[in-house]
Formats: sequence, C-alpha cells, structure tokens
Amino acid sequence: MGKPTGFIEFSRVAPEKRQPEKRVKDYNEFVARLPDQQLNQQAARCMNCGVPFCHSGCPLGNIIPEFNDAVYRQNWREAYEILSATNNFPEFTGRICPAPCESACVLGINQSPVAIEEIEKHIIEIAFDKGFVVPKKINLRTGKKVAVVGSGPAGLAAAAQLNYAGHEVTVFERDDQPGGLLRYGIPDFKLEKWVVERRITLMKEEGIIFRCNANVGVNTSISDLLRGFHSIVLAGGSTIPRDLDIPGRQLKGVHFAMDFLKQQNKRVSNTAAGNTEEIKATGKQVVVIGGGDTGSDCVGTSNRQGAVSVTQFELLPKPPEKRTAYMPWPTYPMTLKTSSSHEEGVERNWAVVTKAFLGDETGHLTALRIADLEWTCGSDGRPAQFAERPGSERTIPCQQVFLAMGFLHPQHDGLINELGISLDERGNVKADEQFFQTSIPKIFTAGDMRRGQSLVVWAISEGRECARKVDEFLMGSSLLESKELSCLSNEKY
Repeated sequence: MGKPTGFIEFSRVAPEKRQPEKRVKDYNEFVARLPDQQLNQQAARCMNCGVPFCHSGCPLGNIIPEFNDAVYRQNWREAYEILSATNNFPEFTGRICPAPCESACVLGINQSPVAIEEIEKHIIEIAFDKGFVVPKKINLRTGKKVAVVGSGPAGLAAAAQLNYAGHEVTVFERDDQPGGLLRYGIPDFKLEKWVVERRITLMKEEGIIFRCNANVGVNTSISDLLRGFHSIVLAGGSTIPRDLDIPGRQLKGVHFAMDFLKQQNKRVSNTAAGNTEEIKATGKQVVVIGGGDTGSDCVGTSNRQGAVSVTQFELLPKPPEKRTAYMPWPTYPMTLKTSSSHEEGVERNWAVVTKAFLGDETGHLTALRIADLEWTCGSDGRPAQFAERPGSERTIPCQQVFLAMGFLHPQHDGLINELGISLDERGNVKADEQFFQTSIPKIFTAGDMRRGQSLVVWAISEGRECARKVDEFLMGSSLLESKELSCLSNEKY
C-alpha cells in the first residue's frame, strides 16, 4: 500500500456535519467533504492485510485496497476506473450504504475500520468534478431489445449493464420520474435528488430510454412487452408494507412510512402528490413503529416538519454496542446504530409492543396503548421468544403514527398476477439463484422483487449479475463483469 504504517499513524476521522439544530431547518445534505490532507490520511489507513476481507463484505465485490491506494497517491482517474468497474452508482452507495465492507475490514478487528464509504463518495464526486464521468460510447449494437420494469437501483444497474453489452434498453417506471426508492423513498437530506438526476441524464445520453407513468400490467400491456422485447427484467422492488392489525388501525393519523416519505419527497421536488390525504407531522406527537432505516428516515422528516415530539419503538431488545461472541468479525454485526436522524432528536424505546390505537369521536388518533416485553435468547444469542412484562401496559398521547416495520413482497396485483409467474414461499418472484431466470424463460428478475427487502448495494449487485445472465441468454456468452471475476482477478489494476 501507499503508506504501510498509515494504520498506525492515523485514526479514523469522519467529515464534518452541520449541527442538528441547523440542518433540521431544511432538506439539504449536511455532510461536508474531507479536506485533501485528511482524505489522504484516511486512504493511508488501508493496511497491506494480505487477504482483504472487505471484498467479501461488499455485495458488489468492490476492489477496495486498490482504489484506496490510488486515492493515497491522488491518482483520481485510476481510483475512479477501479471503483466504477464494479459499482455503477458509487454516488448512491457512498451516501446511503451501511458499509458492510467496513464491518469486514481487517483493521476493524482492534481499531476503527477504514472509512471506505466516505472514500468511495469522494472518489466519484471528485471524478465528476474533474470531468472523468462521461457517457460511455456503445460502439456495437446487438439488435436485441430488453425491457426493464422498475427504475430503482436494481433496475438502473441492470439497464446500465445491458446497455454496455450493446442491447437496446427501455426502462418502464410507474412513477412520474425514474429512480424508484432513490427518488421517492430516501429523503433528500440523505440523498439530494440532483444526484439521482445527474446519473439518469448520463444514462439517457448513453442511449437508455426511460418511459415514466408506465405501470406495466395496468396502463401498459405486458403482452406488448412480451411481443416487443427479446427479454424482460422485473426489478419492481418489494413494495407491500408490513401492517399492524390491531384495534384502531383505521383511525386517521396512522400511516405507512413510505406514504409519508414519498409525499414529502414530492413536496421538496415541487411535484404534485396527487389526490392523496396530506400527511404531516407538524405540531404533533409522533410515534414511529420500527427501528430500521425507514423508521430513522421518518424520524428525520418528522423533526424537519416541526413535530412536537418524536418517539421510536422497536419490538426487539436494545442491541449491544459492540460485537459479541455471537457476531464475530468479519460478519456484519447487529450492534446499536445511531443515525444522523437520531442525533436530531428522538426518544428511542426497545422491546415495546403496540397493543391498540386509540382515538376520539371524530375518528382521529389520540393515543397508543403499549406494553414492555421481556425477551429470551436462543442458542445463537439472538432474541427468540418474548412475553409481555406484567404491569407494564400504559397509554401514551400520540396524534401521528408511522408504520416502518419492513416490507412483505412485491405487489402482485397487475403485472405479476397477469403473467402468472411462479412465486416463492415468501411471495417474491421465484427465480434461479444462479441465473435469475423466472418460470417464463425470457423473463428475469433482480433486486428486492427476487430476494426480498434488502440494501441498495445488494440491489445494484443483483441488477449487475442479472444483466450478465440476460446477456448470456441473448448472446450465448457475456463479457460483462461479474462479482466473482472482480474479486478473483485484479490484473488490469
């Protein structure tokens, strides 16, 4: 590596953030870039560890030590070329990925791991600044047409790769703008939408066609796609939220998290929300049920809208702050995570069950009936069984609840039901794990629609791997990069 003793000399440093009391007044990103010297030092912390476990921790198989070395040497073009060889959208993952690569970092055994995610974001933003990121010229077209249904991270990655392979790609998106979760699910304070638009514009310049307001199976015929395209990729995501079927669920003020987040994203972008009920946390006591990333996004958005108070409930017990014997390195540890939204103000409660929504005579939510839980762990150290703690039931005031308990499976009405395609036991589109091929040979699937709710970085990985299999299906072989090849062979770098 560029500086073999860097991990001894330098500690991990995070970039500066705007103070919580200032950043909650707008929806802009608030994380600054590292100064050049600090960025150089953070890259220098990457060890000559022999076996870089960060490769296996990253779902994309990013070639991390090599691009860290290029950053240390300030060879930005080389760093960009290495990073973009395995990751189509580092400007997304560098902002919103939970960085499983860092959990697998060898330095993380006894120190803070290398700041891989921040380095990744700096590489791509500096590459844009320096003009390295330009539309790729497709020299030879195959004459094959591919339809990609869904423009989230999996669909975009599949479309980009298939376009690079020379196929004519059309992306169908049911919303008014492409991007899926990236545009309408993730708040702007984590991912400003000009970042998404910048990439979409680049993809259009490379020849990809985007058809928006095209809900395949509703206002766009699946038969037309089957007749007009040589292959179809289903990348619609896992969009059916998990509900909480308890007394009072029908009360006004109980909403799914994504309905709330999508509506606010549309407000920020000055886009009409349509004929839907306005959902706002302003002046209300808010409770977010669910402790994951979506719940955290509801916390940050509620604070920005001016909620009186924000409380977050998690059914599971409070995670440990450090690794335990049941989550050894280099596995991804289920430890306590405090997001930037939590820093802005929230009361977090673990091992809490919501038993009923309570309302007034007008049908509006006024309170929750809750209780504490006592958990017992199984032999693997994970929470296995729970019981309500006697005497813990109580009522708390609340006028707005956001259900952020995860997602069950993709929407079946419309496209999936019309195709009659096979589903797995969880309601996802069933596909061969190696070939991404569904029960209809010319139709493939990738991302959350295939594997269930997961991370953006996994969706990009799925889209890339699926594109390779579609290319092989159409052409008999493929020159597209695969994760396995990128991990095993680094000769070009």
